Amino acid sequence: MIKPKTHRLGDLQLKIMQVLWDRSEAAVSDVHRVLADEADYAYTTVATMLRKMEDRGLVKHRLEGRSFIYKANVAADEVTRSMADHLVDRLFEGSLADTVNHLLSTREVSREELGQLERLIAERKKKS
Repeated sequence: MIKPKTHRLGDLQLKIMQVLWDRSEAAVSDVHRVLADEADYAYTTVATMLRKMEDRGLVKHRLEGRSFIYKANVAADEVTRSMADHLVDRLFEGSLADTVNHLLSTREVSREELGQLERLIAERKKKS
């Protein structure tokens, strides 16, 4: 079986990817404008990060006039799976039970969320 590619993104990289997933594609100036609402990133920082992310195959660009228009080259669910798997493997030695136990004991969990978890477990049991 082929092992899926591992994606490890830093905070800024993940924020950039979220902008691209939400908008489907965006110029550097568009990404910079969205990110400026929450942090003071320099335009050049965003542009440099996009180039580095393209080198890693995370994004790709096309030329429109004199602007590079960037688009995500990996799906959001692929990155989520990869980052979550890495976290479970690294912090909990691959134990899903230990991961869930940690989350349930360190976070506030509503009755609705518990019900949803119970339904997910029941569905999974039916598949096994």
